[in-house]
Amino acid sequence: MAPFVVAIDGPAASGKGTLARRLAERFGLAHLDTGRLYRATALLVLEAGGDPAAAGTAAAAARRVDPRSLADPALASEAVARAASIVAAIPAVREALLAKQRDFAVRPPPPAGGAVLDGRDIGTAVCPDAAVKLYVTANPEARAERRLKELRQRGAPAIYGDVLQDMKERDARDSSRRVAPLAAAPDAVIIDTTRLDAEQVFELVADVIACALAAHRQPLGHGGGPPAPG
Repeated sequence: MAPFVVAIDGPAASGKGTLARRLAERFGLAHLDTGRLYRATALLVLEAGGDPAAAGTAAAAARRVDPRSLADPALASEAVARAASIVAAIPAVREALLAKQRDFAVRPPPPAGGAVLDGRDIGTAVCPDAAVKLYVTANPEARAERRLKELRQRGAPAIYGDVLQDMKERDARDSSRRVAPLAAAPDAVIIDTTRLDAEQVFELVADVIACALAAHRQPLGHGGGPPAPG
């Protein structure tokens, strides 16, 4: 049986990461935050004193990303997040990281029988055949408030106006890039979290996943339809 894949897309601070982690835990699925691949790429570029907009430098860094890179606490910094949005717009970087993402979806770490991937282009480019596609969003103001809270909890100085402006600029880069722009897949379930808390979103989506997972596990030829003639 093919692995059960859940694709979750959405802009920064929409709540997709928290949702993806909780769904993976609830249903025994492996989880990959694909944004960390781009952050790890950006961090490698910045640590080497390179320019995140330099295609060759960024692509070389993307090829060096490995699972250990994704655990670096430095990936949480805003400087890395901004650089990640820049490297993510480079086609050669996306090509270098695409195989890593698809391999995780097709061969999730055991004992998981499936995977949850969250990012910007999972349902549209990375896993277009995912069993479930979700697009999690919220208005920029709500997302800026969430990011501001995260930054202050980490002790980082932050001003709401600056965070909101950065959020809008990142949205523009992600949505307008030439390769795999941020967009909802045509068959994605749209979840607007502007006025919902994390628990409400989780309970709403968990029902969708449970139904899809049950259907995925249903053996072929036992769909409960009318009996065959004869």
